[in-house]
Amino acid sequence: MHINKQNSIAYSCVIHLSHVIDTGIPQWPGDPPVTFTTIAELQDDGYYLRRFSLGEHSATHINAPNSFYTNGISIDEYPAPSLVVPAVVIDICKQAAVNADYLLTIADIQIWEAEFGTIPTGCTVLLYTGWQAKWLDKNAFLNQDEHGNMHFPGFGSDATQFLITERKIAGVGIDTHGVDSGQDVNFTTNRLLLERSHEGQSPSPSLIVLENLTNLDQLPPQGATLVIGILRLRGGSGSPAAVMALF
Repeated sequence: MHINKQNSIAYSCVIHLSHVIDTGIPQWPGDPPVTFTTIAELQDDGYYLRRFSLGEHSATHINAPNSFYTNGISIDEYPAPSLVVPAVVIDICKQAAVNADYLLTIADIQIWEAEFGTIPTGCTVLLYTGWQAKWLDKNAFLNQDEHGNMHFPGFGSDATQFLITERKIAGVGIDTHGVDSGQDVNFTTNRLLLERSHEGQSPSPSLIVLENLTNLDQLPPQGATLVIGILRLRGGSGSPAAVMALF
């Protein structure tokens, strides 16, 4: 039996980074509702079984390139090794508390690196905004104004491009409903990351975009490993994700 010690994972803590899926969770406007239907009952059938239904981008989820690019790969095409990745966590809770539309900047990244070191190649960068605490209040989580525009923080385009080209990251994740801020109707960060996965372009055929994460406050700034469980939906534009962090 061959053991690759370089890729071995040693850990003492395992943390769920996925929210519990329920019918009342915050939903992107226009997304299908979360539903559960009882199919079999113990007293009648000898076992209990439900059918569930939800959108591919509901709850804690991962986005695939074909959600934005016609020829992009679908979620079932992600290689298994691409779903086990090291992670770093950048905390912008203070900035987001003052400005709900705050965007991560290159300066924020440089401040983090001055304290914790250069972000290693192949990491997933998780942005902790504090929004996870709003999950049980869908109005606060989506934070829509009188015009229906959403307000929550995200990755700035310059910072995203810097992370892709200068740090060669494996992807990003966030505790809001989008790695793009609520004000970005063009999904700039999603497109920047997923175009790198479009048609197998370098540096990776499957960069990671995770949204609606939770428990990011329980992770160290560096040293965690993510294990991202997906539903291998044929042609899927994404998938609800069971994400765990080991450290």
